[in-house]
Amino acid sequence: MARTAKWVKRTALTASALTLIGLVACDRQEERLNRIGELGDAVLGQLGGEDVTNSDQQKYASVSVEARAFAGTILERTVRVAEDETSPRFVIGSIVAKPAALPASVEMSAVMAEPEMAMDVVVNEQSEAKIVIPDQKTLDEAVIDPDVIRRIELPASKRRAITVVDPEQRAQTRAIILEDAPVLPRAPLKDRVYQKRVQRGIENEQEIDPPVARSVRIPLPATPEERMAQLPKLNPKVAERALILPNAALQRQLVAEERIIETATKFQVAASIQRSRSGQMVIEIGSDALNPTNFTEAVLQQGRIALERGVECDEVAATGENANPLVAMDCVIRDLRATGDFEYVEKDWFYEHQMIRHPGQSEGPVTITPNDPLFGLQWHYKSQGTDAGQSAGGAGFVDFWTQQESQGSSEVVVAIVDTGLQMDHPDIVGSANVVQGWDMVSDIDVANDGDGRDGDANDPGDLCPERNVFANTYHGTHVAGIVGAGSTNNSDGVAGGAWNVKIVPVRALGKCGGKLSDINDAIRWAAGTIPEFNELGEEVWNDNPADIINLSLGLFKTCPASMQDAIDSVTERGVIVVAAAGNKGVPTDFFAPAGCNNVVTVAGGDARGHLAPYSNYGTAVDILAPGGDLTRDDDGDGNPDGVLSTKTAENCADPLTGSSVETCYYAYEQGTSMATPHVAAALALIKSKRPDLDQTQLINTLMSGIQPIAESQCTGLCTQYPGAISTLEDEDICLLPCGAGLLNLAEVDLPD
Repeated sequence: MARTAKWVKRTALTASALTLIGLVACDRQEERLNRIGELGDAVLGQLGGEDVTNSDQQKYASVSVEARAFAGTILERTVRVAEDETSPRFVIGSIVAKPAALPASVEMSAVMAEPEMAMDVVVNEQSEAKIVIPDQKTLDEAVIDPDVIRRIELPASKRRAITVVDPEQRAQTRAIILEDAPVLPRAPLKDRVYQKRVQRGIENEQEIDPPVARSVRIPLPATPEERMAQLPKLNPKVAERALILPNAALQRQLVAEERIIETATKFQVAASIQRSRSGQMVIEIGSDALNPTNFTEAVLQQGRIALERGVECDEVAATGENANPLVAMDCVIRDLRATGDFEYVEKDWFYEHQMIRHPGQSEGPVTITPNDPLFGLQWHYKSQGTDAGQSAGGAGFVDFWTQQESQGSSEVVVAIVDTGLQMDHPDIVGSANVVQGWDMVSDIDVANDGDGRDGDANDPGDLCPERNVFANTYHGTHVAGIVGAGSTNNSDGVAGGAWNVKIVPVRALGKCGGKLSDINDAIRWAAGTIPEFNELGEEVWNDNPADIINLSLGLFKTCPASMQDAIDSVTERGVIVVAAAGNKGVPTDFFAPAGCNNVVTVAGGDARGHLAPYSNYGTAVDILAPGGDLTRDDDGDGNPDGVLSTKTAENCADPLTGSSVETCYYAYEQGTSMATPHVAAALALIKSKRPDLDQTQLINTLMSGIQPIAESQCTGLCTQYPGAISTLEDEDICLLPCGAGLLNLAEVDLPD
């Protein structure tokens, strides 16, 4: 089977998928589904060719309005995207960097096996540290007397280490913080501490002073055994993937910190430096660097004009006290790159999710389908075909459930890096599939939940009028529902693709999007390679490291170096990363993470199996999967051909009575965001059936089951896709490469 150059380079496949499958032992036969006999006559009647409408009406009548109402309106087609929505955005004042020649991290399992290795790695809080220069006054003091830098070392059981610049202290001392440290030191420390403590109900209206520090000696562990005792207690799966920072790598980070402090001093900007054991460092400059919309348009335009005309950073440094924030940021990046001490220094780009919000049975085994009343409207899970109960653009999930007698295993974990999950959704609140996740959104304004990073991955909403999002999208809930976050076969709502797998929600997108640095950390935490920290500063590892990570998000830009670094760090350890191709109608080479290496890139198809008009395309696309098209109704059921999944929505309808319903919990959406979790669910099903297959074999097996597609299914008007190559038959119609074929689990062969 032909593969793209990108695919061959990424996976280095040298044998066919069928050969690989034959080399591994047959897995155990999974327990047959015990609930086949409980499927209603309406479901079996539908599959047997009976009147579908009548069958659906019977199912609707048997459940409450809450379990059947959904939102979905056929939209008018819109092709062009507003110019301001195509330009990539970044967080003003936030920079992502990594020291050059950084020694590779050490695997936790290796250290556990050989305790003597603990002498060469960082096993305490020094692997995670932060430097805070909170304001201009403090910076001025630091310029006059560099010795004001004071190291605060905290026990790992208390909170992560923080280095602060203190104008009142003229010597380096060791100390511990007695109260909470600020999560985001870009605003005044006093205000931030007061805000967080009030939210926790510790104080009412009385303002709290900033944290007080006192000197204390903290002896370092003297023996390898004592150092080993500081290692977090992890389950074997976490220990296998977790990484520890070598001492040599910490030293490289400390050198990089000194360079950053020198640069901040040179350009007279306040700064915060956060390092982590992954090697990534986040540098925040400027006391007002809160979010992309924090500055007036006049200030931003002034900075753009200055950069376009060319800026001499030496002149900026000489008068940097009042430098434009964009200019100051650009000069800091240039200066750090010029030192040669960094592998990469780049802007902290702002990502967005990839959901479009503007616009008779033959003899054989009994077909296994869930009894969820809205399953009949989920064309995307059906068998490919044109007969009753089939869809030309379906992905064949029904065939896999039936032929392989498997709907997923709780031993398989899919992480959804997205907007979080609606934990109170009726189909999710009682689901056994959802396990502990994490909120990785560090900026309080973007987080929209009143705090920074914590263990609450609930989605509070992402209403963002400035980006034309006038209602909460609950994007992560819709995506996770496609994989299988909700309870399937429970006679409520919709079904998921993999009924029984574990879903780990990792929140990295908030109001108006999410930061590159947060997404990078989310990828690593999801894979179980780095920890996060609770309110006490204790390490919190993902107890369910992901086998598959779903990234239904994107940026109209080539793959940032730090994102590639994060992806490589987890795929090297066997994790499969699945990425949305994007919705800009451009080649994926100009989109991230779709254009990154070592990802499975998914384009969006409609119910006919054709490339959807919004989807990105190109040689980097690996596979086409159901993404939906809300402007079409090719099956003639009166509903848009979007993808139906879980999420709270407004302006809904009751399919039984046709009456309007103000709020419902299921909705049609479209986008490559919807296509990607179909592939993630498919990989999870394959791994559930064959846990012995490694990363390469799993991807090969998936690709061996795709349905070849005609050239005409991946074309579009040349006027809508500048630069695309026209077909031989019609110069007005252009070829839009959309992968090796259409996802079809019916063709996957997994012999026992």
